[in-house]
Amino acid sequence: MQVYLVGGAVRDALLNRKVIERDYVVVGATPEEMLNQGFTQVGKDFPVFLHPKTQEEYALARTERKSGKGYTGFVCDASSSVTLEEDLLRRDLTVNAIAQDNFGNLIDPYGGKKDLENRVLRHVSDAFSEDPLRVFRVARFATRYAYLGFTIATETMALLQNMAESGELSTLSAERVWQETKRSLLEKTPHVFFIVLNQAHGLNDWFTELERNLDTALETLKTAVELEKAASKHLVKNTDSETARLITRFTALLSHLGEEEAKRLCGRLKVQNQVSEIVSLACKFKDLLLNTQSSPADLLALFNGCDAWRREERFTLLLSAFAPYAHNKGVDWQHQQKRIEDALASANQVNVQDIIATGVKGPEIKDALNQAKLSAIASINT
Repeated sequence: MQVYLVGGAVRDALLNRKVIERDYVVVGATPEEMLNQGFTQVGKDFPVFLHPKTQEEYALARTERKSGKGYTGFVCDASSSVTLEEDLLRRDLTVNAIAQDNFGNLIDPYGGKKDLENRVLRHVSDAFSEDPLRVFRVARFATRYAYLGFTIATETMALLQNMAESGELSTLSAERVWQETKRSLLEKTPHVFFIVLNQAHGLNDWFTELERNLDTALETLKTAVELEKAASKHLVKNTDSETARLITRFTALLSHLGEEEAKRLCGRLKVQNQVSEIVSLACKFKDLLLNTQSSPADLLALFNGCDAWRREERFTLLLSAFAPYAHNKGVDWQHQQKRIEDALASANQVNVQDIIATGVKGPEIKDALNQAKLSAIASINT
């Protein structure tokens, strides 16, 4: 039995990046031997085991053979006769197909180290095209390492285009595509993900709404990143910063769309409600949000439409997430956001019990409440 460190840990160490997690491949072992040594098996489709102390993943060396459509249609051979080189051959990119033994020696049969030095993302073998998810994975790696000057090899881009044109991207699950998208959105240069997908002809199946005005979407996304760098105030307090960044960046990407287009894209990707709700509100109410001369009635319609009374934290997050789009539209968003927040704060001073105490009853209460809120909004300098 031989154990090797593989994949991302080796790649990132060679790039002098922080290693987040370590994965290992085990050559010459059987599942029974792993279990006897105290490992816990977690893989259903192929044998993956957790170390009894570190809980790090140890996978038996394996080969894969395409047997159907999509990224799940594979027959796996994880017998003890599978060699390290055979295991590395099935991997996606040469930079991910480098192993390291216990003495620190590199095993690099497919030129991954040279490609790291040349800043090239290149597929290991033609078997790469058997897994359509790799189109999105390569786009994510290109996004992650764009700041280091990485590019995609010409022959690999041609392969990505062939894969996209085959129609197999549509066989992927929404969850897997969104996971790759979400991880890419949180990188330093998230716009690269969509540039690569566009070059690879891979936008149509999952991001068709973005194709028409992709440049506009990417400019707003880049603005979101720049605003984050300029001032942390664009991240809402008491909200997980990663979640806030994801919401702001995805909202920036989709803000130019109509409400129904945005909902359709979010639904296709099965985007979590916490994110899709903000996107939908931004697209629905962008004209009201941008209007620096909006009337008290306009502002009340905005607050009612966004349910700002009961969902004030969500509304505050909407205002922050809308900043990149407003900025690109030439609006002084800092002033406009304060104007909207002051109007909401004033309207929130209205107490429905005070209205009821005047003798107003039944359906008339709602009308009186709205009128009182309108007056409160009008009383401030809007």
